[in-house]
This record gives sequence, C-alpha cells and structure tokens, in this order.
Amino acid sequence: MSVSTSSFSVNGITYHPAPKPIVVICIDGCADEYLDITAAHGRLPHLQQMSKSGFRGMVRGALPSFTNVNNSSIVTGVSPAIHGICGNFFYDAVKDEEVMMNSSNYLRAGTILSAAADAGRKVAVVTAKEKLRDILSYKLNGIAFSAEKANLAKKETHGLDDAEKITGYPTPAIYSADASLFVLRAGAALIEQGLADFLYLSLTDYMQHTYAPEAEESLAFYEQMDTEIGRLLATGAIVGATADHGMNAKVKANGEPNVLFIEEMLEAAFGQGFRVICPITDPYVKHHGALGSYVVVHINDKEKISTVKNWLSAQPGITEVHDKATATSLLEQPEDRTGDLVVMSSRDVVLGRRPQYHDLTALDGTLRSHGGRYEEMVPLVISHPLNAAYRMKAWGDPRNFNVFDFTINGTR
Repeated sequence: MSVSTSSFSVNGITYHPAPKPIVVICIDGCADEYLDITAAHGRLPHLQQMSKSGFRGMVRGALPSFTNVNNSSIVTGVSPAIHGICGNFFYDAVKDEEVMMNSSNYLRAGTILSAAADAGRKVAVVTAKEKLRDILSYKLNGIAFSAEKANLAKKETHGLDDAEKITGYPTPAIYSADASLFVLRAGAALIEQGLADFLYLSLTDYMQHTYAPEAEESLAFYEQMDTEIGRLLATGAIVGATADHGMNAKVKANGEPNVLFIEEMLEAAFGQGFRVICPITDPYVKHHGALGSYVVVHINDKEKISTVKNWLSAQPGITEVHDKATATSLLEQPEDRTGDLVVMSSRDVVLGRRPQYHDLTALDGTLRSHGGRYEEMVPLVISHPLNAAYRMKAWGDPRNFNVFDFTINGTR
C-alpha cells in the first residue's frame, strides 16, 4: 500500500509524515495513575514497551479540561482561544441561548485531519461519542464514524458502509468498556484492510467516570485496551497516545458527592441576576450528572463583578476565580464565548448550578469527574524514539494538543 509523504501545513505548523500509518489516540479521561497502576500489575505490555522504546511523559491539556475542548485542540493543534470550542455547552450571548457546542459551526480553525486528507493521506476518524463526530470531521474528505452509531454509517455521509462488518464487531452500548474498545478495533481493521493510513481514535471516559484506577474493572479494561494498541503497533504504525483530561473522585469522606451549587450560593449572598453555565453538560448523564470542576458565571450587574469575584475566591473548595480578561489570557479562552467570571474548584469538589439541574440518581456508582486544574495534566506516550529537538520540547511545557506534532515531526 502506497502511503503519501507529502508535507502539509495547518494553523502555523508544517507536518512531514513518514511513509507509515500514523495513529493518534485520545484515551478519554486517562489520568496518569490509570497507566501506572495497571502497568504495576503487569497488564500493559504494549504501552510499557512504547514507553521504553519510544517516549512517555506528562503534558498539559487545555482548560476547561473537558472532552469537546481538548479533542478540538488535539485535532487543530491550537488552544481554545484560537479554535473557539470552550466547552461541551455554553451560553451564546448573541442569541441569548444555552446550547451544546457539538457542531463544527463553532469551530474557528482548520483541522490536521482535513489537511492530511487534502495532502493525499487516507484519513479516518473513529470516535466513541457521536457528539464529537461533526467537529472532528470538519471539512474532512475521508472516513468519520462513531462507535455509538456505527450501524448507521453510510458511504455518502461517513465515508464507508458496513462499519460493523469491517470491524467485525456490533455497535456497542455507549455506557460500556466496549465503546472504547470498538474504536481501537475499528482503527486496526481500517489499516489492515488498506482503508486508512492516518487515524484519529477518540475513546470515551465511561469507565474512568465509573471506576477508580485500582478497581479490577479498570485494570481489565486497560489490559484489553493495551491488547488492541498492540494490534495497531503490529501494522507498523507510529502511534501517539494522550488524553483529553484526567479524572478524580469528587466525594466527601462519607462517599457523598462533594458539590457546590454556585448559582444558588450567589443568589443567597447577592440576590438575583446570575447565570451559571456548567460547560461539562452533555448528553451522557450517567458519566457526571453535568457536574465538573469548572463553571462560567454571567453577571447582569457588571459593577458587581469584582465584589463577587472576591467573595467566591474566599469560599472553601474554590481554588481559582478569574475575570474575563484573565480567563482570555491565562486560560486561553475565546473572549466572546466566556462569561464574566470563570470558577475552578479543588481536586475533590465539583461545581454545579442548582440541585434541580443535576440528576445524581443517573450516575453509575460514585461521582468521579473533571474540568479543572487537577485534571489538566495527562500522559503522552509515543511508540517511536523522539529526535533531539523534540526530546528537549518534551521536558519543557508540551501540550496534549502537540501530540500530532510529536508523533509526526518528533519521531525518528
């Protein structure tokens, strides 16, 4: 199978791909301890070999540490300030609507995937969550389908028919380990059958939301995932793996959810005139109940912003409060899509709006979530050795959205 080595440029970076399959994996919700603990049990042979013969380190993700934000950053190679996706959910002030950011209409930058396809690579995107497919397939001349709705894939809309037949597996339940395993199996099948040579595989974090790293369910899942990564490596691919965000337990000592309902708190202290947006909000209610460690506050009376900021900063469980200007510069947010204040919480705390907005009965098990500073650092594992220039970059402040750059330009 002939593989294009034509260079291509997107968002200020030029990529020089090798004549081998290129695979980048986003292991959704993969805090570093999931890899460490599973490896300590001897159940990650392929990822451990990647770490020994290639590279393993830590990288800083984009904030808020949510799925849509970081997947968008990974496939564009730039921060939310540039690509415009600042949550799974946001308040559109122009339209006065609270909406999901699942549409590529909100994307303000081209993708590495579409540029690679235009340069002659056979590109495939397989995502566990259907909600990501439109963003990831933006202007893509290639294959793009989700595990969640694999049985609905059609040539004219998804780039291929018979996704189940090609992969050899039925469409999985989205709330399952199989949803992520299907993505990896599909990726390997697409390479093996000559249908793709440049892949982005985005998993789902249902297992990480549901099970701690030391749980047998987690160990078994990561072992199965490692087996499928071994199959990808066997195709001769250069494989890079990172995460969109980490994951932490958000509970009190007695196991109850540890939640601060910010809109309710603000109204009790200052009266009405606040709109709190939880950017983690998405269709997958069993994951997190729309509770994460990052919220955006819109304030009607702009003269109150400084007073409210100082008050919130003093509340137990809140670690950072930033005004719009600071959120734009420090947190790399698009100015027109963020609120008057951005609030982040401590490692074991999540932030909500009001109790009636969050159905905790829908959770499978305990509350584990993400979104803030404590889920920002994630692993980066590359199958091949890094060249001298990228070894230096790796020990600086690399980002998870540099993963394509490292995998393509950084390997030797």
